[in-house]
Amino acid sequence: MIVADQKPVADIKEMLRGKRKVLAVGCGTCVAVCFAGGKREVGTLASAVRMATELDGEPVEIEETVVQRQCEAEYIEHLGEKVGEYDAILSLGCGVGVQSLADNFPETRVLPGLNTKFMGGPTEQGVWVERCQGCGNCLLDYTGGICPISRCPKQLMNGPCGGTDSGGVCEVDPSIPCAWHDIWGRMDNLKIQEELMEIREPKDWSTSRDGGMRTIVRKDLQKPSLEEEAS
Repeated sequence: MIVADQKPVADIKEMLRGKRKVLAVGCGTCVAVCFAGGKREVGTLASAVRMATELDGEPVEIEETVVQRQCEAEYIEHLGEKVGEYDAILSLGCGVGVQSLADNFPETRVLPGLNTKFMGGPTEQGVWVERCQGCGNCLLDYTGGICPISRCPKQLMNGPCGGTDSGGVCEVDPSIPCAWHDIWGRMDNLKIQEELMEIREPKDWSTSRDGGMRTIVRKDLQKPSLEEEAS
Protein backbone atom coordinates (compact mmCIF):
# COMPACT_ATOMS: atom_id res chain seq x y z
CA MET A 1 0.00 0.00 0.00
CA ILE A 2 0.99 3.65 -0.27
CA VAL A 3 2.19 4.90 3.11
CA ALA A 4 1.93 8.55 4.16
CA ASP A 5 1.88 10.69 7.28
CA GLN A 6 0.24 13.98 8.12
CA LYS A 7 1.93 17.30 7.62
CA PRO A 8 2.42 19.35 10.80
CA VAL A 9 -0.54 21.53 11.72
CA ALA A 10 1.71 24.60 11.43
CA ASP A 11 2.48 23.76 7.79
CA ILE A 12 -1.19 23.19 6.98
CA LYS A 13 -2.18 26.39 8.71
CA GLU A 14 0.34 28.27 6.56
CA MET A 15 -1.06 26.68 3.37
CA LEU A 16 -4.55 27.76 4.39
CA ARG A 17 -3.59 31.35 5.11
CA GLY A 18 -6.23 33.65 3.61
CA LYS A 19 -8.74 30.82 3.19
CA ARG A 20 -12.05 31.02 5.04
CA LYS A 21 -13.91 27.86 4.03
CA VAL A 22 -12.15 24.58 3.29
CA LEU A 23 -13.27 21.05 2.44
CA ALA A 24 -11.06 18.39 4.04
CA VAL A 25 -11.26 15.19 1.99
CA GLY A 26 -9.99 11.90 3.38
CA CYS A 27 -9.34 8.66 1.52
CA GLY A 28 -10.68 5.33 2.70
CA THR A 29 -8.03 3.10 1.20
CA CYS A 30 -4.21 3.14 1.66
CA VAL A 31 -3.82 6.18 3.89
CA ALA A 32 -6.74 5.04 6.05
CA VAL A 33 -4.96 1.74 6.69
CA CYS A 34 -1.80 3.57 7.84
CA PHE A 35 -3.91 5.92 9.98
CA ALA A 36 -3.03 9.10 8.11
CA GLY A 37 -6.13 10.05 6.11
CA GLY A 38 -9.16 8.03 7.18
CA LYS A 39 -12.34 9.35 8.77
CA ARG A 40 -10.90 9.59 12.27
CA GLU A 41 -7.71 11.31 11.08
CA VAL A 42 -9.66 13.83 9.00
CA GLY A 43 -11.77 14.72 12.03
CA THR A 44 -8.79 15.04 14.36
CA LEU A 45 -6.76 17.16 11.95
CA ALA A 46 -9.72 19.39 11.08
CA SER A 47 -10.32 20.06 14.79
CA ALA A 48 -6.65 20.87 15.36
CA VAL A 49 -6.56 23.29 12.42
CA ARG A 50 -9.79 24.97 13.53
CA MET A 51 -8.38 25.52 17.01
CA ALA A 52 -5.02 26.76 15.73
CA THR A 53 -6.55 29.26 13.31
CA GLU A 54 -9.01 30.52 15.92
CA LEU A 55 -6.15 31.16 18.33
CA ASP A 56 -4.47 33.20 15.58
CA GLY A 57 -7.61 35.27 15.10
CA GLU A 58 -8.04 33.98 11.54
CA PRO A 59 -10.56 31.14 11.95
CA VAL A 60 -11.02 28.72 9.07
CA GLU A 61 -14.31 26.88 8.58
CA ILE A 62 -13.51 23.26 7.72
CA GLU A 63 -16.02 20.70 6.55
CA GLU A 64 -15.09 17.03 6.43
CA THR A 65 -15.77 14.15 4.06
CA VAL A 66 -14.15 10.85 3.13
CA VAL A 67 -14.27 9.09 -0.23
CA GLN A 68 -13.42 5.48 -0.90
CA ARG A 69 -10.55 6.32 -3.25
CA GLN A 70 -9.34 9.76 -4.28
CA CYS A 71 -7.32 8.41 -7.20
CA GLU A 72 -10.37 7.39 -9.29
CA ALA A 73 -12.73 9.96 -10.79
CA GLU A 74 -15.86 7.90 -10.19
CA TYR A 75 -15.35 8.13 -6.43
CA ILE A 76 -14.86 11.89 -6.30
CA GLU A 77 -17.14 13.22 -9.04
CA HIS A 78 -19.99 13.77 -6.56
CA LEU A 79 -17.83 16.36 -4.80
CA GLY A 80 -18.31 18.57 -7.84
CA GLU A 81 -21.78 19.41 -6.57
CA LYS A 82 -20.31 21.55 -3.81
CA VAL A 83 -16.59 22.25 -4.34
CA GLY A 84 -17.48 25.71 -5.64
CA GLU A 85 -18.56 26.64 -2.13
CA TYR A 86 -15.00 26.36 -0.80
CA ASP A 87 -11.84 28.42 -1.07
CA ALA A 88 -9.75 25.25 -1.17
CA ILE A 89 -9.76 21.48 -0.81
CA LEU A 90 -7.42 19.97 1.77
CA SER A 91 -6.63 16.45 0.56
CA LEU A 92 -5.75 13.80 3.08
CA GLY A 93 -4.88 11.36 0.32
CA CYS A 94 -1.56 10.37 -1.21
CA GLY A 95 0.07 12.50 -3.89
CA VAL A 96 -1.93 10.66 -6.54
CA GLY A 97 -5.15 11.60 -4.76
CA VAL A 98 -4.13 15.26 -4.55
CA GLN A 99 -3.42 15.37 -8.28
CA SER A 100 -6.64 13.52 -9.10
CA LEU A 101 -8.68 16.08 -7.18
CA ALA A 102 -6.80 18.94 -8.85
CA ASP A 103 -7.33 17.44 -12.31
CA ASN A 104 -11.05 16.94 -11.75
CA PHE A 105 -11.67 20.30 -10.07
CA PRO A 106 -9.26 22.70 -11.81
CA GLU A 107 -11.17 25.79 -10.64
CA THR A 108 -10.53 24.98 -6.97
CA ARG A 109 -7.20 25.08 -5.15
CA VAL A 110 -6.22 21.62 -3.89
CA LEU A 111 -3.69 21.42 -1.06
CA PRO A 112 -1.84 18.36 0.36
CA GLY A 113 -2.46 17.49 3.98
CA LEU A 114 -0.13 14.47 3.89
CA ASN A 115 3.44 13.70 2.96
CA THR A 116 3.50 10.59 0.74
CA LYS A 117 6.36 8.36 1.83
CA PHE A 118 6.61 5.00 0.05
CA MET A 119 4.99 1.71 -0.90
CA GLY A 120 5.24 -0.66 2.02
CA GLY A 121 3.44 -2.56 4.71
CA PRO A 122 3.19 -2.97 8.48
CA THR A 123 5.84 -4.98 10.32
CA GLU A 124 4.27 -4.48 13.75
CA GLN A 125 1.51 -2.39 15.23
CA GLY A 126 2.16 1.27 14.40
CA VAL A 127 5.19 0.58 12.19
CA TRP A 128 5.23 0.68 8.38
CA VAL A 129 8.32 -0.13 6.33
CA GLU A 130 9.18 0.48 2.69
CA ARG A 131 9.11 -2.67 0.58
CA CYS A 132 8.85 -1.54 -3.07
CA GLN A 133 10.12 1.36 -5.19
CA GLY A 134 8.09 0.51 -8.27
CA CYS A 135 11.08 -0.07 -10.55
CA GLY A 136 8.86 -1.71 -13.16
CA ASN A 137 11.07 -4.79 -13.64
CA CYS A 138 10.51 -7.03 -10.61
CA LEU A 139 13.25 -9.49 -9.63
CA LEU A 140 11.69 -10.97 -6.51
CA ASP A 141 11.68 -14.39 -8.13
CA TYR A 142 15.49 -14.26 -8.10
CA THR A 143 15.88 -12.92 -4.56
CA GLY A 144 13.42 -15.08 -2.68
CA GLY A 145 10.76 -12.41 -2.28
CA ILE A 146 13.11 -9.87 -0.64
CA CYS A 147 13.72 -6.66 -2.62
CA PRO A 148 17.35 -5.45 -2.57
CA ILE A 149 16.35 -2.21 -4.29
CA SER A 150 14.14 -1.05 -1.43
CA ARG A 151 15.80 -2.95 1.43
CA CYS A 152 19.51 -2.48 0.66
CA PRO A 153 20.63 1.16 1.15
CA LYS A 154 23.21 0.68 -1.61
CA GLN A 155 20.73 -1.11 -3.91
CA LEU A 156 23.28 -3.84 -4.57
CA MET A 157 22.15 -6.40 -7.12
CA ASN A 158 24.79 -9.15 -6.82
CA GLY A 159 25.23 -9.93 -3.15
CA PRO A 160 26.32 -8.10 0.00
CA CYS A 161 29.00 -5.45 0.23
CA GLY A 162 32.15 -5.91 2.29
CA GLY A 163 30.71 -3.93 5.16
CA THR A 164 28.21 -6.43 6.46
CA ASP A 165 29.33 -8.48 9.45
CA SER A 166 28.69 -12.08 10.38
CA GLY A 167 25.53 -11.04 12.19
CA GLY A 168 24.00 -9.77 8.98
CA VAL A 169 23.74 -6.11 10.00
CA CYS A 170 23.86 -3.28 7.45
CA GLU A 171 26.93 -1.03 7.70
CA VAL A 172 24.98 1.99 6.46
CA ASP A 173 22.34 1.66 9.17
CA PRO A 174 23.07 -0.87 11.93
CA SER A 175 19.41 -0.82 12.95
CA ILE A 176 18.41 -2.73 9.81
CA PRO A 177 19.45 -6.20 8.63
CA CYS A 178 21.60 -6.73 5.56
CA ALA A 179 19.16 -7.42 2.75
CA TRP A 180 21.49 -9.88 1.06
CA HIS A 181 22.08 -11.74 4.32
CA ASP A 182 18.30 -12.18 4.52
CA ILE A 183 18.07 -13.13 0.83
CA TRP A 184 20.66 -15.89 1.25
CA GLY A 185 18.92 -17.15 4.38
CA ARG A 186 15.57 -17.23 2.60
CA MET A 187 16.96 -19.04 -0.45
CA ASP A 188 18.85 -21.48 1.79
CA ASN A 189 15.67 -22.23 3.69
CA LEU A 190 13.95 -22.96 0.37
CA LYS A 191 16.90 -25.14 -0.69
CA ILE A 192 17.37 -23.12 -3.89
CA GLN A 193 20.41 -20.99 -2.99
CA GLU A 194 22.23 -22.32 -6.06
CA GLU A 195 20.01 -19.99 -8.13
CA LEU A 196 21.94 -17.07 -6.66
CA MET A 197 25.08 -18.45 -8.28
CA GLU A 198 23.64 -18.04 -11.77
CA ILE A 199 25.11 -15.22 -13.86
CA ARG A 200 22.34 -12.79 -14.77
CA GLU A 201 22.26 -9.87 -17.18
CA PRO A 202 22.33 -6.36 -15.71
CA LYS A 203 18.97 -5.10 -14.52
CA ASP A 204 16.93 -3.14 -17.06
CA TRP A 205 16.38 0.24 -15.38
CA SER A 206 14.56 1.74 -18.38
CA THR A 207 11.28 0.79 -16.70
CA SER A 208 12.10 2.91 -13.65
CA ARG A 209 11.47 6.60 -12.97
CA ASP A 210 14.00 8.47 -15.09
CA GLY A 211 11.89 8.75 -18.26
CA GLY A 212 9.02 10.82 -16.86
CA MET A 213 5.51 9.54 -16.22
CA ARG A 214 5.11 5.81 -16.71
CA THR A 215 1.91 4.47 -18.24
CA ILE A 216 0.31 1.05 -18.51
CA VAL A 217 -2.19 0.53 -21.33
CA ARG A 218 -4.54 -2.47 -21.39
CA LYS A 219 -6.18 -2.53 -24.81
CA ASP A 220 -8.60 -5.22 -23.65
CA LEU A 221 -9.98 -2.88 -20.99
CA GLN A 222 -10.21 0.30 -23.06
CA LYS A 223 -13.44 1.60 -24.50
CA PRO A 224 -13.51 1.32 -28.31
CA SER A 225 -12.96 4.53 -30.25
CA LEU A 226 -15.69 5.96 -32.52
CA GLU A 227 -13.77 4.69 -35.56
CA GLU A 228 -13.57 1.20 -34.10
CA GLU A 229 -17.28 1.21 -33.26
CA ALA A 230 -18.13 2.32 -36.78
CA SER A 231 -16.12 -0.50 -38.29
